Amino acid sequence: MATDTTPQTPHTDSELDPAVAATLKRDDAGLVAAVIQQHDTGEVLMLGWMDDEALHRTLTTGRVTFWSRSRQEYWRKGDTSGHVQLVKSVALDCDGDALLVRVDQVGAACHTGTRTCFEGRGLPVSS
Repeated sequence: MATDTTPQTPHTDSELDPAVAATLKRDDAGLVAAVIQQHDTGEVLMLGWMDDEALHRTLTTGRVTFWSRSRQEYWRKGDTSGHVQLVKSVALDCDGDALLVRVDQVGAACHTGTRTCFEGRGLPVSS
């Protein structure tokens, strides 16, 4: 798949259902945090960012699409690695500023090759 390297900003025009769009509370960049969770185990896999268009693509294609803050472009998880995320459900939190995307993860979720982006990255906690 060819990657468009033209600098972009998140889309302000999207085919996202206006009723859904009205419930979102976006950050200053127009993004909402998306927590990605394995649907059958509850395992938290990663965190990504979505604008209205990324959410629309996620809801309508069955595959998770993010807005890459570093690359300033859309990316669909697994297009280059083969480690796809198949959407099972999407929920909005009570404040409207975060999404819970439940998926069937194929392969590693993290770009480093680990199952989750949190695996082996625990921080010490004092009790």
